[in-house]
Amino acid sequence: MADPTAPDSPYLTTAEAAAYLRLKERKVYDLAREGVIPCSKATGKLLFPREMLDLWVLSHLEGDQRSARATPRVLAGSSDPLLEWATRESGSDLALLFNGSRDGTKRLLHTEAMAAGVHLIDDRGAYNDPTALGLGGLRDLVIIGWAQRRQGLVTHPGNPKAITGLNDLARPGVRIVGRQPEAGAEALLQRLLTQAQIPRDALCFTEHPARSEDDLALTIRSGDADAGLAIEAAAHRHGLRFIPMQEERFDLALHRHSYFEPPIQKLLAFARSRRFADHVATLPGYDVRALGTVRYNA
Repeated sequence: MADPTAPDSPYLTTAEAAAYLRLKERKVYDLAREGVIPCSKATGKLLFPREMLDLWVLSHLEGDQRSARATPRVLAGSSDPLLEWATRESGSDLALLFNGSRDGTKRLLHTEAMAAGVHLIDDRGAYNDPTALGLGGLRDLVIIGWAQRRQGLVTHPGNPKAITGLNDLARPGVRIVGRQPEAGAEALLQRLLTQAQIPRDALCFTEHPARSEDDLALTIRSGDADAGLAIEAAAHRHGLRFIPMQEERFDLALHRHSYFEPPIQKLLAFARSRRFADHVATLPGYDVRALGTVRYNA
């Protein structure tokens, strides 16, 4: 952790936070005790992350408060096994509506969701750029890091079709299970095929796409498909073979005011717990060291 006494430290002491916010030090203590203002306690001393204070101030703009009253407690966007588990176990009271990254951004844009899980790759190979997400005009958009995940080809454990890479997907008789058009995994698959110069219509897809990581894994496990693109943790959970293809960034996009709402704070607090860390250790292909990082603040 950075030294809070350093000139450019991301962490402020109570006195520094009071000066930064132009409040009395006693008032900052009271806000911290009531859980109103973001802070952490280290060796008995309160520390205030500077970027969280900025978010806190901006979240109290009058326009943000008007929209706060109309935002339902819904977590939309892409399905992620770790996020789904943490949402339930944290007691956040968030309703889950996982229909894909693009669906989540639309719901966020129309104030139909408090937050959306996203992992959309753009033409430059970058993840979750606000403009590429269609959220560039959202004036209170915040993007928070959740996890780095490993995506790859998933096949039956016996691998009867001898699939070792993308080129094998175009062989006759190989059945591919895809994802819905709104899914981030579908955008990644299309990019990988384009890079490998494999026409999409050269692949034989199953009639119905899988709508989640687990659905895709179960389709392959049951023998209804030979391969698909999914995260390593899903392959591991269902005893499937995994061929790494891409490291991706999975983030939470949300309205700035929503960051300080109890459902989101409960989820993020749980994500800092020992129980959460122990669970992550059982999931291959996850890196959560940047969880909670503010990646974008409009």
